[in-house]
Amino acid sequence: MKEDCCKNPENPEASKKEPQEPDCCQPTNQNNNSKNPSALKQGILYGLIPHIGCIAFIVAAVLGATVLMQLFKPLLMNRYIFHYLILISAGFATLSSFFYLKKHNSLSIEGIKRKEGYLYTMYGTTIGINLILFFLIFPYTANITGSVSALELTGLSTLAISVDIPCPGHAPLISREVKTIDGVQGSQFSFPNDFEVYYDPLETSEQEILSLEVFQEYPATRLSPEPSQPQQVPTQAGSCSGGCGGAGSCGGGCGSPSCGNK
Repeated sequence: MKEDCCKNPENPEASKKEPQEPDCCQPTNQNNNSKNPSALKQGILYGLIPHIGCIAFIVAAVLGATVLMQLFKPLLMNRYIFHYLILISAGFATLSSFFYLKKHNSLSIEGIKRKEGYLYTMYGTTIGINLILFFLIFPYTANITGSVSALELTGLSTLAISVDIPCPGHAPLISREVKTIDGVQGSQFSFPNDFEVYYDPLETSEQEILSLEVFQEYPATRLSPEPSQPQQVPTQAGSCSGGCGGAGSCGGGCGSPSCGNK
């Protein structure tokens, strides 16, 4: 059938006047769209949109916008927020892919195979953006908001804790919350969930830091030993049993002149 329509035997002159071949003779474009820029852009977009609240919280923490941080703080106080955000990202990507396949009449197994390059790019970019945010951007910004210089560490005590956060994406919340206590100068986050909190022992204590509301949702385990208490050196009072009246203490030892027999 394809050869017959291309030959056009009924009107041979028509083929000369119309150099463009009919649709049936056009080569079928089965390109997998592996380099489709729209899929890449949409993947980045759908990866970022669900995290707008968390990104706004981090920007507010860096800039010191207290009101904005309080607005988005409940998001990060939810233990499963990032699970929900991943599902939302995947939902956006799936919905977009559905309309894309429908537009190109590819809502079938064969159609999906023809457009697999587009779909791989879409989902791969969406997942990649989430992983970059969770394991790179958010942990990095946690150390920006809680940074403290080496000179400022002079005279400070360190509280090393391991916090039960579901993923490193919650690290900026911990870093920001500990700095709300007077006397806490900053903190350092280490992958995957360890923190070092630097504080002035004259202004606050480890107990006050660990009593923060954030540690009720994400319990903290102390990694550093308990703060050492100043040890009192016992004073040795010389006692002479049987001497100096029996139970009295003597200014010197039992052999001192003050313990002479009367």
